[in-house]
Amino acid sequence: MTERNKLSEFIGRQADEIRRAWDALPVSSQSDLGKALGLLPTDMKNWRALINEAAEHLRIAVGDKHQAVIVGPANSGKSTLYNTLIRSGKDRAEVSALPGTTHQAQQADAGLFAIVDTPGADTPGSAGQEERDRALATAQAGDLLIVLFDAEHGIRPPEQELYNDLVGLGRPMVVALNKIDLVGRERAAALGRAAAALGLDVSQLIPVSAKQGQGIDRLLVAVAKSEPGIVAALGAALPAYRGKLAQAVITRAASTAGAIALTPLPFADFLPLVVVQSAMVMSIARIYTYKITLARARELVATFGIGLLARSLFYELTKFGGPPGWLVGAAVAGGTTVAMGRAATVWFERGEKISGATLRRLSRSTSEGLIGRLGRSGRRRAPGRSVLQTEVEQALTEMTPGAPTEAASSASDEPPAA
Repeated sequence: MTERNKLSEFIGRQADEIRRAWDALPVSSQSDLGKALGLLPTDMKNWRALINEAAEHLRIAVGDKHQAVIVGPANSGKSTLYNTLIRSGKDRAEVSALPGTTHQAQQADAGLFAIVDTPGADTPGSAGQEERDRALATAQAGDLLIVLFDAEHGIRPPEQELYNDLVGLGRPMVVALNKIDLVGRERAAALGRAAAALGLDVSQLIPVSAKQGQGIDRLLVAVAKSEPGIVAALGAALPAYRGKLAQAVITRAASTAGAIALTPLPFADFLPLVVVQSAMVMSIARIYTYKITLARARELVATFGIGLLARSLFYELTKFGGPPGWLVGAAVAGGTTVAMGRAATVWFERGEKISGATLRRLSRSTSEGLIGRLGRSGRRRAPGRSVLQTEVEQALTEMTPGAPTEAASSASDEPPAA
């Protein structure tokens, strides 16, 4: 049986991108991995879960989603948010304090990211029903929904009904509470009431002020998490938010890398880690409007020597004892992935290659920071994969490491042409 057929046994009907990643590997690597795959046990539930994680990251790298639909009650600030996001003045939507000002769905070309502003979906009467049907039809056609409610108005039965109708469409969605600047000290209470009325956790409700531009970066990061396939379009359309989007991709990849490192099978972490890190690099390239292949992304990972760095760092952090091996492994996998992501960001943003010393310093500091934060629980045994992913993501959010500042004057290998 060929190595590729062995891989097919493990991933079954999973994404073709995984097979293409395999095909991009050198023949020698395929042979080595084929031998490792032959050693794996017949129960492949955990392995397939890791393959699923890798495929999810490839959705970011190769996804071509490009349309987000802004939908919500009349006068909730949809047009203001729309105008904040689009680039062309001639596409700006009419804004008024009077409910129902927008009567037709509008679409503007914000780069690759098309934003649709819908009419108010709760206007009374037959005209209102027509507008509601039009808004829901537009929402159904979109790749992702940005559902906007008014913090001052609150969530009443009409809003609840609208929200339930939108949930019924089965589209990825992000829910935001607009005009949060107008509620002042009542901010927390307004968020709590709105979340309770919609049956959401407060963390699932994004507070924004479209007029003031507050919370827009958090909203876009939430959009990227909800529909990974739209990340490249977001980066192309909204250059000011590329750093935030890249950081979101890095955090997600690092949390997955940490979970992959828990796998106790010989060599089993290699292929998923390579795919996740390569997909991360490819995603960051697309955010900065560079188009590279997965094979080219793998070359960049190899160029920075992340694999060797991770192995040496793991040895250094474990040789004196202390934290359990699973904790060190997860932290090093996450820390080196963060460093690789930062290096890729500098590479595609400025065309510079960060120095080996900077890469090593960032890898070590991030890994040690993760060990400190993940070790707070005092547990000696590894948690579940999903629990660890959540904890790594939270820890990285707390740490919010800055981008490397030290860079070589120029890279020996120029970034790929856009």
